[in-house]
Amino acid sequence: NLEAAGADLVFLRNIDNIEAEHPVRAPHIYRERLAGVLLAVEEEIGQLLHRLETDVADERLLREAFAFVERTLCRTVAPSIHREPLSAQVGYLIGQLSRPLRVCGMVPNAGEPGGGPFWVRHGDGSTSIQIVEKTQIQVQDPTQRALLEAATHFNPVDLVCSLKGRDGRPYRLAGFVDAESGLITEKTAAGRVLRALEWPGLWNGAMARWNTVFVELPLETFNPVKTVLDLLRPAHRG
Repeated sequence: NLEAAGADLVFLRNIDNIEAEHPVRAPHIYRERLAGVLLAVEEEIGQLLHRLETDVADERLLREAFAFVERTLCRTVAPSIHREPLSAQVGYLIGQLSRPLRVCGMVPNAGEPGGGPFWVRHGDGSTSIQIVEKTQIQVQDPTQRALLEAATHFNPVDLVCSLKGRDGRPYRLAGFVDAESGLITEKTAAGRVLRALEWPGLWNGAMARWNTVFVELPLETFNPVKTVLDLLRPAHRG
């Protein structure tokens, strides 16, 4: 349980993404860089929150904060918010920025099974970047299938997460879950095909309302072992 960890920063990585010891390869360097990106973004968020909470709100500050949300956090806000009074817009922005933060490494799509980074449109008209699994996409819809097939990047599950607010108190992570993003998947048991309803996954539905940044990583940082034959890949030979 991430919240029970009590840590400021947590690194998450898929258990089947492994590599043999190698004197040249240094995948940990890329994780350090992910952490560096997170700390830089977190500092900008802290500065904006301080100004929003202490300065007299004006349109210039609001434009700067909205631009940060859209350009750095890649989230477009609900169109109706711009028609609200300045005080309501300030409260909205504070709520948008006061969230757990994750920086997710993404590798070029090489046809591996799994999810990837996509834009998602929400019911209020806003959009955000999310990690979406193939089972969440309606592949029967030609438009949706075309978007999936055109995906340029893949989610290797290489994340660094910040779990505390600028006051040092941990976030209640349950408040940032999209409970409606469960999955229906197919499993096998005793030779029978079964359908399973799964709760929102950790890096998709359970983190759906986190602030998110995607960073491209080299493909060499992703070395999955899904079957025993994957151990024959060069990355696993030492």
